[in-house]
Amino acid sequence: MNHKKMLFLLFVAGVACAAAPQQKQAKPFLLANDKLELLISPNGARFDRVIMKDGAPLSPLATIGHFLALDGFGAPSDQELAAGMPFHGEANHRLFRIVSATNSGSSHAVTMQATLPLARETLTRTAEIIDGENLVYVTSVLESLITVDRPVSWAEHSTIGPPFMEKGKVVVDMSATSCRVRPFKPGDIPGHLVYGEDFTWPMAPVIGGGEANIREIPTDHDWLDLASCEMDPSRRLAFVTALHLEKHLLYGYVFRREEYPWLMSWMNFTSDDRAARGMEFSSQPFDISHRDTVAMSPLFGVPTFSWLPAKSKIESHFVIFYTPVPEAFTMIDDVTLKDGKLTIVDHSGNTLVLTASRGL
Repeated sequence: MNHKKMLFLLFVAGVACAAAPQQKQAKPFLLANDKLELLISPNGARFDRVIMKDGAPLSPLATIGHFLALDGFGAPSDQELAAGMPFHGEANHRLFRIVSATNSGSSHAVTMQATLPLARETLTRTAEIIDGENLVYVTSVLESLITVDRPVSWAEHSTIGPPFMEKGKVVVDMSATSCRVRPFKPGDIPGHLVYGEDFTWPMAPVIGGGEANIREIPTDHDWLDLASCEMDPSRRLAFVTALHLEKHLLYGYVFRREEYPWLMSWMNFTSDDRAARGMEFSSQPFDISHRDTVAMSPLFGVPTFSWLPAKSKIESHFVIFYTPVPEAFTMIDDVTLKDGKLTIVDHSGNTLVLTASRGL
C-alpha cells in the first residue's frame, strides 16, 4: 500500500471514529442557562450540540461536533501507528469521567477528566456558562506524566455542518493573515486549490489560475480542500466565526493566540450530510504527525508546535458564542473580549455587544 493511500484510509477512519459512538457509552451532560444549551458527551468530552433557547433549535455543529485532537492531530507516524496511536490522537477515543458538576448562583459548570495512556497525559476540561450570556467558557489543563519535554499536538476540531451549513448561505471569517494550502489532501473528492501554495486570507490560488474566496461555502461544485492560516500575530486574542446570511445567526470562538496560533480550514463541500467546514484552531498548521510538525517549523516565522514540559501542566482557554445578529451583518471584521463585553464588528459598520462576565 502506498503512503498516500494509507494516509487516506487513516483520514477516513479517524473522522469515522470521531463521529461514531464508542463501545462504552455514557449519558451526555447538558450544560445550560437561560440563553444556550450545550450538550457534552463524556465520550471524548465532545461538544455534540449547541442551540439557543429563544430561537429555532438549530445547532451549527456537524455530526462529528467539536472534538479534541490530542495528543495528535491527523495521521500518526508509522511507529506511532504500530504502537496503537489512533488518528487525531487518543482524547476523542477516551471516556471522560465527570469530576464535578456545579450550580453556584448564576454559574453552571462541569469538569471532566481522562487519562491518555499511550501519550501518558491527563486532561482536565471545564465548561462554564453564566446566566444571561450567550457564551461558554472552556478551560483545559494538560498534564504530562513523563520526565522529558515533548512537542504536543493539540487541535480544537470544531466543525460546522448541515442543516446550519448551506451552500452559498454561510461565510467563515477569522483573524487570519498568511496561509498555506495543505501540500497533500487525503480523500477521493477533487480539490480546486493549488497544493502547497501560500496566500493571504481569504483569497486562495485555484488550479488552472485565478483565486477563490475561501470564506464562502461554494455553490458550483463539490470540493475537498484544506488550508491553514496563521492567526494575526499583532493580536492577543484570535477569533473565528460562521455566519448564516439568511437566518442571521452567528457561531464563533475567541481564543488565546499564544495557545492556538494556527487555524486549519477543512473544506469538505459535498452535497450530502457528510458536508463539513472545519474551523480547527490548533498548536500546529496541519493535521500531520508530531515528527512532520516539528520538521516543518517555523512557517511564516511562527513555530509549528508547542512544548509540554516534563511532569508539568499547560493550560488552554477559549470562549464559544452563539447569537442572533442584525440583518445587515455580512462579514465579521473583528471580535473582541474585554471589560465584560464581547463586541462583534461587521464590515457594514454595525456592531453587536454581548455580556461576557469572564475574560481570557
